[in-house]
Amino acid sequence: MKKAVSLMMAAAMTMGLAACGATASTDTAASAADATSTADTASGTEAAADSKVYRVGICQLVQHEALDAATQGFKDALVEKLGEGNVKFDEQNASGDSANCATIVNGFVSSNVDLILANATAPLQAAAQATADIPVLGTSVTDYATALDISDWTGTVGGNISGTSDLAPLDQQAAMIQELFPDAKTVGLLYCSAEPNSVYQCDVIEGYLTQEGYTVARYAFTDTNDVTSVAQTAADNSDVIYIPTDNTAASNTEAIANVVLPAKVPVVAGEEGICNGCGVATLSISYYDLGHATGEMAAKILAKGGDISTMPVEYAPNVTKKYNAANCEALGITPPDGYEAIG
Repeated sequence: MKKAVSLMMAAAMTMGLAACGATASTDTAASAADATSTADTASGTEAAADSKVYRVGICQLVQHEALDAATQGFKDALVEKLGEGNVKFDEQNASGDSANCATIVNGFVSSNVDLILANATAPLQAAAQATADIPVLGTSVTDYATALDISDWTGTVGGNISGTSDLAPLDQQAAMIQELFPDAKTVGLLYCSAEPNSVYQCDVIEGYLTQEGYTVARYAFTDTNDVTSVAQTAADNSDVIYIPTDNTAASNTEAIANVVLPAKVPVVAGEEGICNGCGVATLSISYYDLGHATGEMAAKILAKGGDISTMPVEYAPNVTKKYNAANCEALGITPPDGYEAIG
């Protein structure tokens, strides 16, 4: 009798376990169905139905308006494409220090993130040194050939690297200086010598400005410590100053403005953030849109298996002539038709 009761209890327990298993299976199926339904109905998302969470490391060189906008555009695009719960960002700022870039990127590699965003040249160079396997997308990088020492540039980096460039046409920037200041004789190029892409821009625009008949001189600072003194020398010896898309300059626009505005020397800048701080005019791109385009590239790589090695570097689709109304008024400059006020 006891044996029979034991057998009956065992059978009941087995049925109970089977029932629990069936309930768990049903719940899992329902959850999967819900996840699939959510993935299918989420507007514009490209995340797989398994709701994989992608981990993306972001290394930004320094905090300033342009780079901040690029990072935000990148994040917004990935969230739009993958779904808010399907991507997690590890966002870190190197405070303008190349050594910090290396430390940050090596941390991303150690934690085996799915993709790295390198916002500016130094983070891109650090990422290129740190990994040949994890996809690396650059943004706010002017010239990839210069940044990565590529001699036979074809438009595609290859390997595990691609991204977007913030280069606005330098010939058009030189033409803008001629349009605004036809009577000027000397143009000073103010930039950070530690930023390879700033050096590249100065190399190129100097040729265009020389063709326009200007006498061109270079004034290079090495870091934030000598920005003011070098800017003063440039202002003392120039009719107009040109500043490229330089991160150190972008972080020190107030110091530059405190020199050039009292000296009545106008600054034409390579990007809107610098112009908004110390310039009078710029041929501007949208760094938010640039970052957004980079995020769309990332989504193709992560969710669709896109081959980064075949992706050409992309450029901003539009450029806009803009002016700083306050600085123009302070210097008595009236922009010609076709210029848009910043802000």
